Amino acid sequence: MKEQKSHPLAGAKVLVTGASGFTGSVLTGKLAAAGARLRAIARPTSRIEALAGLPVEWFRGQVFDPGLVARAAEGVEYVFHVAAAFREAKNPDDYYREVHVDSTQLLARAVVGKPQFRRFVHVSTIGVHGHIENPPADEESPFRPGDVYQRTKAEAELWIRDFARASGLPLAVIRPAAIYGPGDRRLLKLFKMACWPVFPLLGSGKCLYHLVHVEDLAEALILAATHPAALGDVFIAGSREPIAMADMARIVAGELGRRARIVRIPVGPFFAAAAVCEAVCKPLGIEPPLYRRRVAFYTKDRAFRTDKIRDRLGFECRYSNEEGIRMTARWYRDAGWLRSGGRRKT
Repeated sequence: MKEQKSHPLAGAKVLVTGASGFTGSVLTGKLAAAGARLRAIARPTSRIEALAGLPVEWFRGQVFDPGLVARAAEGVEYVFHVAAAFREAKNPDDYYREVHVDSTQLLARAVVGKPQFRRFVHVSTIGVHGHIENPPADEESPFRPGDVYQRTKAEAELWIRDFARASGLPLAVIRPAAIYGPGDRRLLKLFKMACWPVFPLLGSGKCLYHLVHVEDLAEALILAATHPAALGDVFIAGSREPIAMADMARIVAGELGRRARIVRIPVGPFFAAAAVCEAVCKPLGIEPPLYRRRVAFYTKDRAFRTDKIRDRLGFECRYSNEEGIRMTARWYRDAGWLRSGGRRKT
């Protein structure tokens, strides 16, 4: 009988930031299953009940609190820096910088030069590239961040890459595509729109979108921490191919027994209405019902080459776009967030 090898992170002391979030909770579950000794930073208001059964030592507070970070990072061998600020009107611009940039600097300085430390996995975003003029883009494509979230994520990534080169910090950077899967709410609006009598597409573009299932992303992050070839490099993590938003709508509608009818609408009036909504709502701390970034979401192309992570690290997504979208649609339906139609699937 062949002896099974233990997981490379078994017994390792690991710190996860953002562990209570969508990606962080899936990653934390996988690390616990691998036998890692887990520490996690979570805000005092974060819900951690879903992870209550896991052997996690919690540090409650802000990820940009110097004292908290120093205590949490003491003696760790790996850091998975997943924490990110939600895009919400109530968050001032300084908050994004604290969560993305200040926390990255604190964590990196807390572990650099420590003899036991093995690797820092920094989670960036494909959003640092902004709109892709000539898709597909790759890891070397220019940064064109379009909002404060993307700008501060870009600043954090560039800073830690420079810091690692200068200090010898063992670093790997993952830029996830759009993260989705059961439990996510960020794409729920798009899935709901697919159930409307018509699915509106703004403008005349292809509206390409690049996805990564949360289970696949968690595996990519673990690979970035353990694969020798990941050291000192940057990888986009996403499915093999992008998907047009119209095709996403058709898959969701078909899974729910509906038929998607795609209708093209001029985008100009929506940008104007979004600007008015933001101007009125943001000073009051109210989430705008329509905002320019959301309008842009339905007009821009986000398509990438994802062969580097496959070729260098041997990473393969378990979930195809269609399989993952169907799975997520079923989860939304079972959670009561979507309703099936009357037409039977064929």
